[in-house]
Amino acid sequence: MDNQDPIRPNPDELLIKANESGRGKLKIFFGACAGVGKTYAMLQEAQRLRAQGLDVLVGVVETHEREETAALLEGLSLLPPRRLNHRGRRMNSFDIDAAIARHPAIILMDELAFSNPMGSRHPKRWQDVEELLDAGIDVLTTINVQHIESLNDVVGSITGIRVRETVPDHIFDAADEIVLVDLPPDDLRQRLKEGKVYIPGQAERAIEHFFRKGNLIALRELALRRTADRVDGQMREFRDGKGQAPVWHTRDGLLLCIGHSSGNEKLVRAAARLAAKLGSVWHAVYVETPTLHQLPEGHRRAILKALRLAQDLGAETATLSDPSEEKAVLRYAREHNLGKILIGRRIKRRKWFDFMTRRSFAERLGALGPDIDLVIVALEEKHDWLKDPERKPFTEKWRTDVNGFLMAIAMCAAITLFSRTFLLAFDKANLVTLYLLGVVLIALFYGRRPSVFAALVNVISFDLFFVQPHFSLAIMDMQYLVTFTVMLIVGVVVGNLTAGMRYQARIARYREQRTRHLYEMTKELGQALTEQDIGKTGYHFINNAFQAKTCLLLPDEDNHLAPLSCEGYSPMQIDQAIAKWSFEKRQPAGAGTDTLPSVPYQLQPITTADQTLAVLAIEPSNLRQLLIPEQQRMLQTFTGLIANALVRLKLAKQAELAKLDIEREQLRNSLLAALSHDLKTPLTVLFGQAEILTLNLSAENSPYTEQVNQMRQQILSTSRLVNNLLDMARLQSGSIQPNFEWQSLQEITGSAVRTLDYTLYSHPLSIEIPADLLLYCDGNLIERVLINLLENAVKYSDTDTPMGISAKIEDNQVHIEVWDASNAIPDGQENIIFDKFSRAQKESAIPGVGLGLAICRAIIQLHDGQIWAENNKKGGASFHFVLPFKSLPDIEEITNYCEPPSNTDH
Repeated sequence: MDNQDPIRPNPDELLIKANESGRGKLKIFFGACAGVGKTYAMLQEAQRLRAQGLDVLVGVVETHEREETAALLEGLSLLPPRRLNHRGRRMNSFDIDAAIARHPAIILMDELAFSNPMGSRHPKRWQDVEELLDAGIDVLTTINVQHIESLNDVVGSITGIRVRETVPDHIFDAADEIVLVDLPPDDLRQRLKEGKVYIPGQAERAIEHFFRKGNLIALRELALRRTADRVDGQMREFRDGKGQAPVWHTRDGLLLCIGHSSGNEKLVRAAARLAAKLGSVWHAVYVETPTLHQLPEGHRRAILKALRLAQDLGAETATLSDPSEEKAVLRYAREHNLGKILIGRRIKRRKWFDFMTRRSFAERLGALGPDIDLVIVALEEKHDWLKDPERKPFTEKWRTDVNGFLMAIAMCAAITLFSRTFLLAFDKANLVTLYLLGVVLIALFYGRRPSVFAALVNVISFDLFFVQPHFSLAIMDMQYLVTFTVMLIVGVVVGNLTAGMRYQARIARYREQRTRHLYEMTKELGQALTEQDIGKTGYHFINNAFQAKTCLLLPDEDNHLAPLSCEGYSPMQIDQAIAKWSFEKRQPAGAGTDTLPSVPYQLQPITTADQTLAVLAIEPSNLRQLLIPEQQRMLQTFTGLIANALVRLKLAKQAELAKLDIEREQLRNSLLAALSHDLKTPLTVLFGQAEILTLNLSAENSPYTEQVNQMRQQILSTSRLVNNLLDMARLQSGSIQPNFEWQSLQEITGSAVRTLDYTLYSHPLSIEIPADLLLYCDGNLIERVLINLLENAVKYSDTDTPMGISAKIEDNQVHIEVWDASNAIPDGQENIIFDKFSRAQKESAIPGVGLGLAICRAIIQLHDGQIWAENNKKGGASFHFVLPFKSLPDIEEITNYCEPPSNTDH
């Protein structure tokens, strides 16, 4: 009998609808560079999916005329491209609307970082991919490591080529699957030589430049590391989702435990050597337990010193707070996926009663963390801290508890007297509770040892005064023996628990006090507006926390440290030499350090990651305040807060200065633009009159023709100066938009030379430009660049100095050089001369305002190029600029576009 509901939908159909309504999946084929086989691997995957019956559509695939790659397109559905008209050219573009309407299961989108032609819906292909994914279509795509945004500058510094087309990191990180397509450098270079990547001419240039073996090795490492980091992040996310998952030994992470029984430098150095040998990250931690607070200060300083040594050797350090050391260590190891824990073990002879003692730290770790490897390092048997002169001797410890012992006796006497007087008729069990109350009170106010003593005295007192025979320790009824035993055990246990709670409450009170100080100091520093406000806040909290005198030393313009004076706080006498050493070396000095420990104060440099901001001097009334590890950490936290406040104040001042500079620059640009407009009209009139006068005098063969011609050239020079002022104002306002067209570089250069013919007539000019070199650029702007560079060369060159212009294609860029053989650029001025109103020779009588090179740089940047200057071997200066080289459009497209329309009426 079929019990299925006839109106119930099919589960398979529901699953299909759910998949259709959801977001598609992105699979990226990732490689180090072009030619490793990403497109080939993507097409192989597409053929495999098509064989499984899935609808696979080829959106964009670049085969680069490789036969073996093109062969893999056989049998796959191709999406017809969309034809766009852009500045007289017909271009192919991805048709995203047709792809969404077709709605295949999978679409292939090669070269994820590609920039779409003008007229497309999105400027970048990765934005098309995002829309396809939102439509529920799975996407297969490819990308090289140099196209990832965060790695773009790193690749540029390695190869010397900066790629303009990039993909945001979040697109790469959000991909559902990354497939690394790898090829050894030697095999890739062999493919280049065989012409399987580029045509032979391009392959030879590529091998010599971008595809050098060193570049390929570095790019391969970047790709492998980027993929490994993503996989490691996925693994961590999966483990976090599973809660308390066991450690996975995917990489050899090492955790060093510095405890009260193994805190020495030998253990730290052993961990550093092991981490270096394994090539792994390592962490160093110590657990702050109640036992640690009871250790002598010398031993605690040794723990802090070992922790600092670990940090200096490259470890990531942390302080954990937990009553159970092993649980805290294991929790930290699992959170950071550290598969090895290194601990120390002291060699000692085994005693007959060792089986009664608590298990060792290593045994407890092994029992709680069977998934983690333990590395045990043998340490010296003798504890160095036993020699610490500050460690209190055994008799002194007991002497400090005398008041507690006396109070225990007094409390016992008071309870006995009160009970003998008023409570003789009560049951003896009630009297026992009174004695236990006395033990609790002694433990609460005087600690553990007096409470144990009170329990013992109370048992004896109860036996003497309330158990037959009185005033004797003899026991007539054996049941009282059990009473005495239980009373003693309960008294000791309750006393210890009460004393422990008292100790924990004291520690919690200290921590709460430190936390409150930090919170209040952070709050007040956040409101500080001046250095005096920062200093006053720091003095107040540090003085109260350490019972000390404090002084903040700030550097002036000459890096001379001067104490910061604040109202209500007297300055300290600080040795400038020690303060200067601490400031420059970024190391603490003075009391409690290894540098000049005899000085009564301590100097702490206040630093950030890249600079030293100040030096804090602190002189406590009791040096012990600086030697306690907890106080040291608190002092370091205080200095960190002061550093943040000083940085914030510094950034605020820089922002204010930058705002003033922007306003000043805007005012200057407005003034220059106004003056330029006012000068342009009279200069135009002057030039016209000079032109007419020159023609008239030339017709009359007048002897004044040369003087009038010189006047005409000076007017032209002044006009070019005014045009430079106007162009700079327009460039800064963003009103200049380049008009890109295919231009002959020879024609642009010839036009620039003709403009300066009167200026260049006394300089031999060499022009080496290929006749077939075409640029996709704004011809007028590039001509302006050449005019400014040639005019600049003439200004700073002697008469008859050779000059030249050359151009060549290299690394998929057009490299143009304008050189002269006269005067070199002063050292250190190669970059400064491109700034506005900057000149290499500031006191020179050469006319000009220093705008020509700044305009050149702005124009080249509009063309996505670079410009720089350097001295050449001829003794003069060379100015280089590079522009992107783009291949010519297809002849078929140009022919179709240029073909005149048919005239049926003819």
